[in-house]
Amino acid sequence: MRHPIIIAIIIVFTCSAISAQVPDSAKFQSAEPYYFHLNYLKTDPALLVDVREFFEYKRSRIKDAVNIPISSSLKKAADTIDHNCAMFLYCTTDSRSDWVAKKLYDLGFRKVYSLKGGLVAWKKEGYPVERNRIKKNRNK
Repeated sequence: MRHPIIIAIIIVFTCSAISAQVPDSAKFQSAEPYYFHLNYLKTDPALLVDVREFFEYKRSRIKDAVNIPISSSLKKAADTIDHNCAMFLYCTTDSRSDWVAKKLYDLGFRKVYSLKGGLVAWKKEGYPVERNRIKKNRNK
């Protein structure tokens, strides 16, 4: 009679430990270009972030995006942004933006979106990009 009780207790503790973990898929939403753009437009406050390196960003980017490269201090940048602000992230294909999305979740952001397929999918769906070159501000 003691064995079923012990087994039941072990099952309860195991299930509660598993349910306390947040899978990566629950940390952020990966959205196709249409839904990514739609959610960005209807969410306030929202910040559109290009996580590619500056040399990639200056060639082409989504209008109104700010550049916070993956190589920069993500924690330092996140400390300057309101955690209630929805973060819409993209890179070239989505691997870097997914990684940054997980890190932002770990830093306390709960409304995090990653563009599925990245800028490649964005362009393929016919959404516009800005191509005018910009220069890095060296007077810091």
